[in-house]
Amino acid sequence: MSDKKVPCEIDLSSVMAFEMPLFQALRRLQQAGEVHAKRLARFGGLTPMQLMVLQVLASETRMTASVLSSRVSLTAATLSGLLDRLEEHGLLQRQRDDQDRRRQWLLISAAGRELIQQAPSLMPPEFNQRFAALADWERHSLTAALLRAAELCGEME
Repeated sequence: MSDKKVPCEIDLSSVMAFEMPLFQALRRLQQAGEVHAKRLARFGGLTPMQLMVLQVLASETRMTASVLSSRVSLTAATLSGLLDRLEEHGLLQRQRDDQDRRRQWLLISAAGRELIQQAPSLMPPEFNQRFAALADWERHSLTAALLRAAELCGEME
């Protein structure tokens, strides 16, 4: 039996009723993210993505760029520039593998560790307070819904 996908027609009219409220909700989330990103920039000039990369690196002894790329949902090209900037600021180090010179390990520097210990949360404090006040089931449900919405948006960058 063949595994070919059979194209089917989808009636989008039932979805259109959700378009405006979904877009408005996504826009509010985007605006809140932009405001918080400006707050983070005042702290050591970090973007939220740079802070997240440092936090992921701090949780591991060392990591390759390809593994890091998938962990932070960035393309290799975008991550490369971000890593260059973090290295220029002395917040991470690149180290060649002794056995395979083609492999490069990423390590957070002592300055990077110190910075993330003092850094604000990736999420705005108001959000964290309101989120913490939710019931456990609601936190899980909201997280699952946002992750699913991100999947519906498609591939990363």
